[in-house]
Amino acid sequence: MLTAVLLFLPLAAALLLLFTKGAAARALALGASLLEFGLAVYAAFAFKATGTGSFDLSYAWIPSAGINFHLGLDGLSLLLVLLTTFLVPLILLAAFKHNYDSPSTFYALVLFMQTGLIGVFVSLDAFLFYFFWEVALIPIYFLAGAWGGERRVAVTLKFFLYTVVGSLFMLAGFVYLYLQTGPGVGSLAQHSSELSAFYALTLSASEQSWLFWLIFAAFAVKMPIFPFHTWQPDTYTEAPAPATMLLSGIMLKMGIYGTMRWLLPVVPLGVSQWGFLVIILAVIGIIYGAIIAIRQQDLKRLIAYSSLSHVGLMAAGVFSLTQIGLQGAVVQMLAHGVNVVGMFFVADAIERRTGTRHIPDLGGLTRRTPILTVCFLVMLLSTVALPLTGGFVGEFLLLAGLYQYNAWVGAVAGLTIIFSAVYLLRMFQRVMLGPDSAFSETITDLTGGELLILVPLIVLVFWLGLFPGTFLHLSEPAVTNLLSLVGR
Repeated sequence: MLTAVLLFLPLAAALLLLFTKGAAARALALGASLLEFGLAVYAAFAFKATGTGSFDLSYAWIPSAGINFHLGLDGLSLLLVLLTTFLVPLILLAAFKHNYDSPSTFYALVLFMQTGLIGVFVSLDAFLFYFFWEVALIPIYFLAGAWGGERRVAVTLKFFLYTVVGSLFMLAGFVYLYLQTGPGVGSLAQHSSELSAFYALTLSASEQSWLFWLIFAAFAVKMPIFPFHTWQPDTYTEAPAPATMLLSGIMLKMGIYGTMRWLLPVVPLGVSQWGFLVIILAVIGIIYGAIIAIRQQDLKRLIAYSSLSHVGLMAAGVFSLTQIGLQGAVVQMLAHGVNVVGMFFVADAIERRTGTRHIPDLGGLTRRTPILTVCFLVMLLSTVALPLTGGFVGEFLLLAGLYQYNAWVGAVAGLTIIFSAVYLLRMFQRVMLGPDSAFSETITDLTGGELLILVPLIVLVFWLGLFPGTFLHLSEPAVTNLLSLVGR
């Protein structure tokens, strides 16, 4: 029942927001998101860390077809639910800094998207998973298309097409798997779209080979990894800041999560056949994203390419099929979500004060913004993977897993730390410490409301860095169970 409340609370609030205006809309949106976070924290304390999951809820959705409304949480999905519910209130607070047209609709779309995201992370039925996968796309399409920049229509359409086409490939794969279930498979008396039924299938190597690409297409686009990434920089740049935070902080984790939950255990022979190629593509993305980031002159675009580079490392770690690599991907999903939301919020704060994101036009901002400078530096250093920050723990585990898989791959992937230090520290020096600009004497420091957003992010940066066991303890049984299903 708790899982259902986590799923439907933001939806109910979103519907109420459509009939609410003014300050009441802000209060309702923020209040509902904080209540949702409170419920997620309660679920974490009540959760028993096993590989089998907790808080299961299953109702016959389409009984004649064997499709169930089946929800549940294990350590992996619980951590992503916690990340989602932690970030959404902060993203709403960031949205409050802007005067958007039809604000109640804007906030309702954010909460509607939260419903889709939670649904993806708690679904244990393939068609229910696909349903929420598509639900999460609808609000972000309108958020970016209605409140984005000058090129928002073309950019959002490109994003929509990429995502929908990838999703249709995944649906085709799920339909094929569904049709393979039935009498003689475990205790099933009919076709079933249950995750457990997919796990129980025995498919030939050739079937798993092409099914791998059908299912992985949707996840590769959503992450994204090279060469499925071309929608990402433009969408991150043109979308309004809160939508960019939702995309980068939470939505891309759908791809990593989907790969771990719905790809590795279902088609392990396909993963064995194509996993090395995916790792190569991911490593290319690491290097490509970093090199392109070095050349960027726009703050948001630089952070977008930085995100592409770091996601490549997460994808490579997942396909290393090592315990330490998968655990690293879990921690890095949390760390990346916190880091990238913080970085995009700082970029938005600078743009609101100066009217520009163009790096050469900025400089000397630290003269009057010591608090902004410190907060910016903490988020940046975690992104660079400085020890004692969450970014370091995640990247260390990922690189250790890749090194176990292949020492040369691990060495090349490790260049992400060097490259990210180059482009991020260079950007920080030019924006905050460089020669004085026209804004050096007029820019104002962070307000109390802005610190309400950044301080929780900074706290989690150090919590992840100093006490990673808090999170690794929750995810370890689920990761061990996944590896046992893959056959490692």
